[in-house]
Amino acid sequence: MIEAAITLTVNGQERRLTVDTRTSVLDLLRERLDLTGAKKGCDHGQCGACTVLIDGRRANACLALAVAHDGAEITTVEGLASGDELHPVQEAFIAHDGFQCGYCTPGQICSAVGLLSEEDELDEETVKEKMSGNLCRCGAYPGITAAILQVAR
Repeated sequence: MIEAAITLTVNGQERRLTVDTRTSVLDLLRERLDLTGAKKGCDHGQCGACTVLIDGRRANACLALAVAHDGAEITTVEGLASGDELHPVQEAFIAHDGFQCGYCTPGQICSAVGLLSEEDELDEETVKEKMSGNLCRCGAYPGITAAILQVAR
């Protein structure tokens, strides 16, 4: 096992850690930092349940090696709210019932926040295409799409 010292800013808090060089961002978040919002779904980057924001861009945390992101700013679903005030995307997901079982919801929300910062103009088809990397086994896609479009407007 080879270890490396890294520094990450996670949800606004600087963290200095020594990690096995094979540790994914997802495993670091869940197992070392007790941030369990990002879910381990497929562990192959195909479902999007582990989506977080790395330096403001959407990323599958299961595929991202922690050592490759030394110095990065990572935002998880836990870091989106400001105290008791939910992020507008979180509020919109509630208003549009953009979840059912909730397993994929943290990844969907982080992906939506990233999408909204990437695109100036969104329509329904663009949202569906750009969110296609985040799967929902319950089929809450209409609510998810409506929530994103509400915040985009």
